[in-house]
Amino acid sequence: METSVISVTELTRYIKNFFDHDPFLQNLWVEGELSNFKFHRSGHMYFTLKDEKSLLRCVFFKGNNRYCKFLPSDGMNVWVRGNVSVYEKEGIYQFYVREMEPAGLGALYLAYEQLKKKFEAEGLFDARYKQELPRFPRCVGLVTSPTGAALQDILSTAEQRYPHVTFLVVETLVQGTGAPTDIVSSIDYLNKRSDVDVIVLARGGGSLEDLWAFNSEEVAREIFNSRIPVVSAVGHETDFTIADFVADLRAPTPTGAVSYILPDIYELLNYIYGLTERGGKALANKIEREKQKLDHTIRRRFYQLPLQDIKKKQEQQSNLEQRFKNAMINLLKERAYRFDNAQTRLNGLSPFKIMQRGYSYCENESGNLINSVKDLKNRQLIKLNFIDGHAWSRVEDIFVAEESCGGENIEGK
Repeated sequence: METSVISVTELTRYIKNFFDHDPFLQNLWVEGELSNFKFHRSGHMYFTLKDEKSLLRCVFFKGNNRYCKFLPSDGMNVWVRGNVSVYEKEGIYQFYVREMEPAGLGALYLAYEQLKKKFEAEGLFDARYKQELPRFPRCVGLVTSPTGAALQDILSTAEQRYPHVTFLVVETLVQGTGAPTDIVSSIDYLNKRSDVDVIVLARGGGSLEDLWAFNSEEVAREIFNSRIPVVSAVGHETDFTIADFVADLRAPTPTGAVSYILPDIYELLNYIYGLTERGGKALANKIEREKQKLDHTIRRRFYQLPLQDIKKKQEQQSNLEQRFKNAMINLLKERAYRFDNAQTRLNGLSPFKIMQRGYSYCENESGNLINSVKDLKNRQLIKLNFIDGHAWSRVEDIFVAEESCGGENIEGK
């Protein structure tokens, strides 16, 4: 009996072919818990699906997982749809996922909660980033569908409330796969204009799927980065979207947004009338007070007898002028008397007064004063100064007074 031998590759390929042609294994929904989840840089997802007794190796290729509405993670209970086949290189069977849903929870709702938590962690919902709305906007940028009821509701409400405002309507897709890109483009367009004061995102109510464009990450980030304040008016009062949390203000409905961004013309008119009335009363009271002050002033004595008061003031001025003149004269006399006394004392101390009585003084050739005979030398030329001139003399002999040295002759010394 001859033995048939096949290679490992042939056996693996046979099993793979068996799996690939079994209709049951080509389109399955399988439920299990995610574990060992890896999101490869190539874009493919690799994980294990498990229950209490078994493990199933799975791969979710990039071309398919790009349509997944949420980000899978370990521990999540999911439903996956796909087919079973064999990975020939390793000889193992695995599940090739084409679609994934959270078990018992909608994929859109899960994606909504995940994105909400992500933005909360990043601080995109913080009140410190909210911009203040203009009190009296002149131009409102309206991002909405041109065929939706929200547009007509907004325009008709605005016409009644504040007809002076201008609306710049940017026709935008607000539902469907292309809606997020279209909304981002519309907000970007309005931010490039200089005449827009506030932006309103408007859409009527609908299901979570209908409103999903306003839950996308690209729309949320465009709202957050807008330099113009953004009001989110999407859905009904009970509908909440990511755009509501990121926007500078959330309006419960599109028509409700009008009451938030536009003043009521009738309230403004009543306020102006009230200001006018209060201003008129305040002005009348001011005039009455000034009239009373004027009446009190003209009843004063000065206004009754003005010439008498003027004459009195003139006499007071004349008296002050005379007192000032007398004081200046007395001061000048005193200063002149003191000056004469000082001049007399200085004259008495003047050396010229002494020289008039026959005194003179002696200087050497250098002009230095000679105070003693000890400063003289025999045959020295000296200058004698008199009151009316001077004379040059030469020393012939020198004598010292007896009180100093007994009258001895110091000639030649």
